Amino acid sequence: MSAERTGVASQGDAAAGKAAAIADAARAGGKRGLPPVERWNPPYCGEIDMRIAWDGSWHYQGTPIGRPALVKLFSTVLRKDPERYVLVTPVERVGIVVEDVPFLAVEMRREGEGDDQVLHFTTNLGDETTAGPEHPMHFVREGEGGYRPYVHVRGGLDARLTRALYLEIVALATIEDIDGKAVLALRSGGALFPIAPAAELDDAW
Repeated sequence: MSAERTGVASQGDAAAGKAAAIADAARAGGKRGLPPVERWNPPYCGEIDMRIAWDGSWHYQGTPIGRPALVKLFSTVLRKDPERYVLVTPVERVGIVVEDVPFLAVEMRREGEGDDQVLHFTTNLGDETTAGPEHPMHFVREGEGGYRPYVHVRGGLDARLTRALYLEIVALATIEDIDGKAVLALRSGGALFPIAPAAELDDAW
């Protein structure tokens, strides 16, 4: 299948053909759900000029990929190896650039309250994940103050919560005693996720 048919901008070079081959492999591998990328161990074949920007948009050869269905397709064969993020097929792995994490969590649904609270998230690409022991959340302190919230989606892939969702979850958080220290933390699915020491509550916002 040509790069034009996949919707990826083509320069008539080998990279465009490689992107098209990856798209074809994703289609074939995902006919019965997500492709089993964790079981594939093909050789590493270098970098491809593809980038997932901070805002979650995908770019190929410097141009945004305008077809959401194609972006979704590529995301199904994305994997995080120890060295880098890669797009992987049964026959090759190619590295791509990810400026932060691959997904944005853009919607949240809450079930229950208190210790029974469960938080469900939907990403910008339609993936769904439920925060809990198997899909933990973590919070990274930013240099200028405040925290960036993340939730695990699948494999080694995380989603960063939007600012609006962050404010929602902070409103649901409670002060907990963790190892003898007062900590602002969030409960979901039977797990407790620390956000920030209570002494730093002003910075947590």
